[in-house]
Amino acid sequence: MFSAIARIFRTPDLRRKIGFTLGIIAIYRFGTHVPAPFVSYPNVQACLEGTSGTEGLLSLVNLFSGGGLLQLSILALGVMPYITATIITQLLRVVIPHFEALQKEGQAGQAKLTQYTRYLTIALALLQATTLVTVARSGQLFGTTSVAECSNLLTDTSWISQAMIVITLTAGTSLVMWMAELLTERGVGNGMSLLIFTSIAAQFPGAMWSIWQARGFEVFLLVLAVGVILIALVVFVEQSQRRIPVQYAKRMVGRRTYGGTNTYIPIKVNMAGVVPVIFSSSLLYIPSLIAQFNTPTDGSEPAAWVTWISTYFTTGDHPIYMAAYFLLIIGFTYFYVAITFNPVDQADNMKRYGGFIPGIRAGRQTAEYLDYVLTRITFPGSIYLGLVALVPLVALATVQANQNFPFGGTSLLIMVGVGLETVKQIDAQLQQRHYEGLLR
Repeated sequence: MFSAIARIFRTPDLRRKIGFTLGIIAIYRFGTHVPAPFVSYPNVQACLEGTSGTEGLLSLVNLFSGGGLLQLSILALGVMPYITATIITQLLRVVIPHFEALQKEGQAGQAKLTQYTRYLTIALALLQATTLVTVARSGQLFGTTSVAECSNLLTDTSWISQAMIVITLTAGTSLVMWMAELLTERGVGNGMSLLIFTSIAAQFPGAMWSIWQARGFEVFLLVLAVGVILIALVVFVEQSQRRIPVQYAKRMVGRRTYGGTNTYIPIKVNMAGVVPVIFSSSLLYIPSLIAQFNTPTDGSEPAAWVTWISTYFTTGDHPIYMAAYFLLIIGFTYFYVAITFNPVDQADNMKRYGGFIPGIRAGRQTAEYLDYVLTRITFPGSIYLGLVALVPLVALATVQANQNFPFGGTSLLIMVGVGLETVKQIDAQLQQRHYEGLLR
């Protein structure tokens, strides 16, 4: 292993790519600590010290921004607008025929879809920046807190100042998107995924330190041991796949013979990735958002439905919230897999190039067989996603960790997935130059 790492730094091209990647990551982390204009930095820090920093409605966005959201930095929105735009673009492929046609046009169509995603990212960044400024001005950015400074986060509340903050946050999102594309082109791995990985990993030491301070060294070691076991299990499941064998018939073109090869269709246990967890988390924030904006500010008693939502759908440690979260993840997993993997298109492509599954007739029966296998393998995948997503909620109720508990949910899935993909790319580049990779 150490010799392989040494070969990485002895290879000029790979060394240059890793250095460029680390440089972009350093710039990104620096930007998450630079406050936006007209933001009271001392008051923001006082709110962060007086609360857990993740009690508000925007904890998921704060996770993807590496803590920059609650600091109201110039990169406060992070990669969340781009992630949302990418998911919406994928969903529109099913609804709008033009998007589906672009997907089938190859590289030119993908470039056009990428351009649409960029435009949508800017629009979503404007919307999210406006929402963030509104919440910060109302003093509800950190949720229910007794810190007086949390109501004075902005030094100037005029419309010109607020517009300047919105423009700055939107420009920060554009900068993050540009840096991610530079990383993909000149660095190692997928740029956007690496920035997400960096944002989550940056909060890892703080989350572990809060557990040590709150519950002691014994609980800290227990959480660390459970985290190692969870990482091993997630790696095992993420690498698991059902391989459906496919044979291609031989074809004679002139004097040459084509086809006659054997391959397989890899169907992963977790084909949906982390998207169902993000969908479910975002959907469960809507009741809390509605209840928060309907809470009286004059000290009077709120409505009964506001109290019910605040009791069961705010903190995340109630069994009703956990059950709703788990069921939503299962439903969104089936929904997203059905969108991203079309058995009919797969069967048509196989039939067009002379491929068939042994024992299954090409065409409609192949599509039915693929749909049958996909439905059966998605069920354990959805259960796995739901259980992993419940880990931080259980930790919230037991070890009093914050909602960005590092071992579980979105953070663990993304860290393991991006780590595996990056290591594979480094291994492939090493094998091209030394015939021996990083992995053995």
